[in-house]
This record gives sequence, structure tokens and C-alpha cells, in this order.
Amino acid sequence: MTAYKWQFAARLRYHAFGWKSDKPIQRIKEALTEIKQVAKKEPALAAEGAVLFLEKIAPAIEQVDSSSGAIGSMVNRAIETLVPIIAKARVEQPVRDCWLERLWDAIQNDQMPYIESLGDYWGELCMTPDTSSHWADEFLPVIERMWSPQSSGHGHFSGMAACFSALYTAGRYPDLPTLLDKAPFTMWWYRRWGVKALVAMGKKAEAIRYAEETKGINDPESAIARICEEILLSSGLYEEAYNRYALEANQGTTYLATFRAIVKKYPHTPAADILRDLVASQPGSEGKWFAAAKDAGLFDLAIELASQSPTDPRTLVRAAHDYAEQQPDFALSAGLTALYWMSRGYGYQITATDVLDAYKSLILAANHAGIVETQIKARIQETIGAQTPGNAFMLLTLNYLLKN
Repeated sequence: MTAYKWQFAARLRYHAFGWKSDKPIQRIKEALTEIKQVAKKEPALAAEGAVLFLEKIAPAIEQVDSSSGAIGSMVNRAIETLVPIIAKARVEQPVRDCWLERLWDAIQNDQMPYIESLGDYWGELCMTPDTSSHWADEFLPVIERMWSPQSSGHGHFSGMAACFSALYTAGRYPDLPTLLDKAPFTMWWYRRWGVKALVAMGKKAEAIRYAEETKGINDPESAIARICEEILLSSGLYEEAYNRYALEANQGTTYLATFRAIVKKYPHTPAADILRDLVASQPGSEGKWFAAAKDAGLFDLAIELASQSPTDPRTLVRAAHDYAEQQPDFALSAGLTALYWMSRGYGYQITATDVLDAYKSLILAANHAGIVETQIKARIQETIGAQTPGNAFMLLTLNYLLKN
């Protein structure tokens, strides 16, 4: 293999960073860029660099404050990027065996731990069923000893996930549920390998039951729902998948993201039906689905939702501005609803600028709808005219405009 001096290596010294995460995140990005560039011409050399990075990264960032999760997320993304580079490299078996030994040492020496998710990819890193089976046999006695009735059951073994991954890649599917049944506890992140094994054996209904049995106080119901949904979808059971798991399995970072994810996955289900199901699943949060309804072109439903529970006034004002020309009636309703919620004290640090933006959008929409200004001004006064927490400030802001 070509000798190469990796630039990132010198930057990832032992305890190279203090408690701030900005610099190590930057260094990780630089290292990934360097490795990916080398991979374009010399895949095996890039794989060697990836192994070196994974050896050095945890000791280098050991003192970094990980409370925000930023550094941990960055390392996980690095692992996701580097594993395929290592796995796909065409090298002799002794070279791969050496890489695996080095990576196993890195996992065992990881104190925080930062690279424990590498175990989930162990079978992929092994590449061949024989190598995977060999590593599984190395790990199995330790796990069985920990989970034996004579054991206290309180030990930790960093090769747990690696063993499950190796068994799966080796095609030793029956061994996974058998092993997991010996565990003194029920934990989804372990039992998901049993689900995967049952699916691989063609036992899909049993796999769903096995996953459902895992549900507990500390287990991620969305992750369990997601894998059950995937199993049903792979069998073409779209209606059952939607009815049983879609809403729980596709929770996004925003209400709009959740809606879009389900619509994309279930194109034959009307968007309006999906949205109404989502709204019904979270009573009292109707207004938070306004953006999803607007995104789907369900303008009447969007206003209906925004009127039922508090909705972010700025979101409503943006909608009023953006649709003043194309959908003036919708824009008018959105703008008036924005003023309604502002007048009742909703919205984060609402300013005079927000009030004026709503007013301008309403006047613009009224012009496109053929409504004279005196009429829309009367509707504005009617909307914010009651004695409510925000109306005095709003009326003061709009006083001159409403009277002229």
C-alpha cells in the first residue's frame, strides 16, 4: 500500500482539544474531506486512513463537552461516511483482519464512548460471512457468560452490537433470537437484530410480534413503529401499514416534515385524509398543522385549523403575504387570523413591525380580492377591537393607518 502522510493525523492528537466543540467538529470535517478525496483514486489507501481516523478520534476529543450532542452527532455521521469506504476496499484478508483488530481495540479503548455505534456496522466491515462468523464466535462466549443465570447481570461488553451485526452478516439468523432470549432485560436496540433476523428468515408476522413485545417505558416507540411499517410495506400491505404505524413511524422535526414524510410514503392516500388523521392524533394542536395544510393547497382546511387553536402569527403573516395575489381570500383569512392571535397575546416577542407586516399583507390581498380599503380596515378593527392583552399595543400601532 502506498505510503501516505495524513494531514488530519497530526491534528487528532491525544486530548488535542479543550471543552469547546467548534474546533474538533471542524477538524472532523477536514479529515472526512481528505479521506474522501483520496478514495476517488486510491480506495484501499482511503480505507487505511478511515481506520486511522477511527482509532484517533475518541482519544482526541475525550475532553470536549458533549452535553449538546453536537460532537457526538458529528462522530456518528463520520462513522456512517467511513464504514462504506473501509468495507468496499479491495484488500487481502490479512490486511482486513488487521483493520478489524485495530478497530476493535479502538472500540474497547473508547472511554466516553464516542465510536460505540461502529459495532452496528461490524458485519459490514467484516465483508465475508466467514470473517463475520469468526468474530461472532469470539464475542458469543462473553455475552452468554454475562447473561447466564449465575451472572449478576450488571456487566457491560462493548462488543454486544458487534456480535449481533456479525451474526446477521454471517447468515446465522436463528442464533440471534436464541441469544437475545437469554438477555436478563428487554432492550430495543438489541432486539431489533432479532427482528431483522426473523425478517431475513421470511417470518415477517413473527418479526412484527417480536418488535411489538419490545415496547416499554424506555424504548423508542417511533423506531419500533418504523421497522414494523417497513415490514408491512415490503409485503405490499400499504393500508395496514398506514393504519397501524404511519403516524408514529414518521415523526419529523416539524409538523410539516411529518406530514410530508407520510404523504411521500403513501401517495395513494389523499393528503387531506392524512392531515385530518394527524390533527386528530394530537387534539389541541390544530393550529400547528396550518403550514402542512397550506403546503398541500388545502387552504380552507388551513384556515379552519388556524382558527381552532393558537397558530404562530408570523407563519400566518408570511402566508398572507405570499398568497395575496394567487389566493387573496385565503391571504385575507390568514392575515386576519394572525392579528387575532397577536391581539390575544400569542407569538414570540411580537413587535410593531410584525403588526404592520400583517396590515400591509391584508391591504395587498384586499386589492387583489376587489375589496375596498374601508371594508378591510373595518374587519381589522373588528378583529382586534375587543379588550384583549395585545389589542392596545396593536391599535396604537395601526391607529393612524386605520383612520386614514
